[in-house]
Amino acid sequence: MKYGLVLAGLMALAGCADPMAQVTPEGFMTEVPEGVLQLAAPDQNLNAVQLNPEDGCFWYQHVGPVETTMLPLRTPRGNVICAQQQEPQLTAM
Repeated sequence: MKYGLVLAGLMALAGCADPMAQVTPEGFMTEVPEGVLQLAAPDQNLNAVQLNPEDGCFWYQHVGPVETTMLPLRTPRGNVICAQQQEPQLTAM
């Protein structure tokens, strides 16, 4: 249910902004959607965010003492932040 609320909150984002419109040479978003920034928990690198096309979720680059890796962007409650995937619309003829 809570995960559904996060997705519902991002529904508005899907229509307003194309998160993959502009990316750096490394593949990170040049501008993270405002709604994602508001949902994200603190202590995550919001300067290196990608939208993973495989799962439709936002991931950020975590630089640790041993390695650098991509982790799912999460809310303060630990829910992953994903963009809503648009369903194809069927029309009757």
